[in-house]
Amino acid sequence: MSRLPKRESAGITRRGFLISMTAVGVSFGFPRHLMAAMDPASADGKVLPSEGDLYEPSLWYSIDEAGKIKVNIMRSEMGQHVGTAIARILADELEASWEDVEIIHVDSDPRWGYMVTGGSWSISQSWPVYRQAGAAGRTALIEAAAKKWGIAPKDCKASNGKIISRKGELSFGELVKSGLTRQFTEEELKALPLKPNADLKLVGKQVMSLDIANKTDGKTIYGIDAKVEGMVYATPILPPTRYGSKVVKFDDSAAKSVKGYQQTIVLEDASGSVPGWLMVIASNFTAAQKASKLVKVTWDAGKTANVSEADIIAHGKQLLGDKSKGSILDTGNVKTEPAFASASSTIAEEYITSTVLHAQMEPLNALVFKNSDGIWEVHSGCQWQSLTLPVLATALGEDVANIVIRSYMLGGGFGRRLNGDYTIPAALTSKALGGKPVKMVLMRPQDMLFDSARSASVQQLKMAFDDNKTATAMEHHATAGWPTQVLAPGFMPKGVNDEPFDPFSIAGADHWYSVGAQKVRAVSNDLAIATFRPGWLRSVGPGWTSWAVESFMDEAAHHAGKDPLQFRLDMLIAEGRNAGTTPVAEGGAARQAAVLKKAAEMIGWGTPQAKDTGLGIASTFGQERDMPTWVSCAVQVHVDKTNGLVNVQKLVIAIDAGIIVDPNGAEAQCQGAALWGLSMALYEGTELVNGQYKDSNFDTYTPLRLGQTPDVQIEFIPSKLPPSGLGEPAVTPVAPAIANAIYQAVGVRLRKIPMKPSELKSALAKV
Repeated sequence: MSRLPKRESAGITRRGFLISMTAVGVSFGFPRHLMAAMDPASADGKVLPSEGDLYEPSLWYSIDEAGKIKVNIMRSEMGQHVGTAIARILADELEASWEDVEIIHVDSDPRWGYMVTGGSWSISQSWPVYRQAGAAGRTALIEAAAKKWGIAPKDCKASNGKIISRKGELSFGELVKSGLTRQFTEEELKALPLKPNADLKLVGKQVMSLDIANKTDGKTIYGIDAKVEGMVYATPILPPTRYGSKVVKFDDSAAKSVKGYQQTIVLEDASGSVPGWLMVIASNFTAAQKASKLVKVTWDAGKTANVSEADIIAHGKQLLGDKSKGSILDTGNVKTEPAFASASSTIAEEYITSTVLHAQMEPLNALVFKNSDGIWEVHSGCQWQSLTLPVLATALGEDVANIVIRSYMLGGGFGRRLNGDYTIPAALTSKALGGKPVKMVLMRPQDMLFDSARSASVQQLKMAFDDNKTATAMEHHATAGWPTQVLAPGFMPKGVNDEPFDPFSIAGADHWYSVGAQKVRAVSNDLAIATFRPGWLRSVGPGWTSWAVESFMDEAAHHAGKDPLQFRLDMLIAEGRNAGTTPVAEGGAARQAAVLKKAAEMIGWGTPQAKDTGLGIASTFGQERDMPTWVSCAVQVHVDKTNGLVNVQKLVIAIDAGIIVDPNGAEAQCQGAALWGLSMALYEGTELVNGQYKDSNFDTYTPLRLGQTPDVQIEFIPSKLPPSGLGEPAVTPVAPAIANAIYQAVGVRLRKIPMKPSELKSALAKV
């Protein structure tokens, strides 16, 4: 873009910008509320000053006298180019020139509303909001131009940053300079006519991502880069258990020999986020790290000091065995007992998933201090500001209004930064030091030890068949540690038996197949919750519930003597609740059938395969039923029987996500999601040993490596329906597709992920 060099020439050092932003702010000539905002396209992330007066048609953007448009983005950026995608929705409806658009990632001020970036919600939820906002600006600018020319608004049109009529043309900037005050009520906004989708010029087209240049040359500002004058560094010493540990005593006498070491403090945390933590404080990062290794600590360990992964799984099975436990979802007809009682045949299987870590590339970090206005500033990348702020308030004993989270780019989130617990130790240390700036950066072993992992799970499924081997009932019983129960219980609805459930730990089980009576029961694993803090991880519940559903569908197909593809298609009937009840879900099961057929076509379903090579297929709806992304995965795998290694040779994904706003971003997100799904299927997973995660670095925690990456092909189904989400759905069908392909290749069914070579070899030995 032509404007990028101009932005770079603004010339300010990273350190200078961050000091100015936290100390004076107004020196750049923009409103004080932008002190905490970031423009990822400008030099050092600073928000460029506006020229002259501003017109703000809505909360979400402003236009200055030069015609420059600043779009306010409340979503966090972690590599998905969410700002570019949202800005193009608005710019398209506004009829702006893309070269005039800037994106501003805003702070946690309450005027932005509820702030969360997760669940693949960002584009789907932003679509109507930013289109209405763009329509408001376009309407106001046309009205102003028409009045200036003395003609009717219908005789004017907006195009490429100008209003055009037979009288000539006026730029957006010129109209702002002449004075614009038009505002819109909520009712007026909703009544504004939007452009036909067919007339959209930026949505679905190739445009330059507004944050790509700085990411490419290393100038992007991440939370780990945050600095202010006079800050100290704090390195934590973590306790032997996530909960329940208490510091009995510590000895820092050896640490005092380290130059720069200041002191060690024991945190007192009213929020319960970091019990048993100590913070080693020094004038520089190296000194804090070195001194922390010399402090000797004695803890009274918590009750979970001896809990293992096997204990979690065994407890889960015990919980599922008690039919009185858990919540039963509303799936229409939940009375499955009569169908099973009269069934001609039944099948039942159990599926297990291991604990999975986030292991994002930028380790957890936070810089916290109390500024001269008495406001606590938290400098850190965050996915869920509205969840983190109240926890910070509890820990600090402050009002939420006196805390602000400043915007930074995230070097990977994947759900880990939805839980803002990592801001608490820095905040408590700063409070103990009288509000002094404290910077905390976790090293990789600390980051992984402190992770909010995806809990291990146990799932038990069964299906009833009539004489024609047609499904007449299905049950799905699932248990895991529930992150929403721990972190956001207000998001838990109740099932038909009036028991609450974590929707993010069961979504995907409430599938779109017509199977007759259907019972889905979700049970919280209390031992898992007591041992560690379960977290949301990319694709959340459907990442493991879909593993069970789509593996089981394949097994059911073989039981029925039917082709696994046709077996699924026969049950994807868009009737009743499976027809789709929201605009995004319109078409329901018929759209899932379409992506299933497409993936089968892409992989060459039904073609003969070489020895020990097989094709597998799976289909899911990505996330929640009211915002489905229809996705199917098909894979070709080869199994080496001598060592149990699985080589995924080809992986294809077919997706219907409605209108694709950002084609490049969409493809990149789906590629990354699919490869994460592959990683968790074959390579990625840990286990609990003595109350702690066994793996603490990438020498033993081994996600997918570049050399293990197959040929990946992504295809989107053209659609005119509203957009859904794309950050996570492609994760969900990959693992079952691989398991189904392994079965086709060598006749062995694996029911636990990750699917380890040793377990495959053991199963082969029994064939």
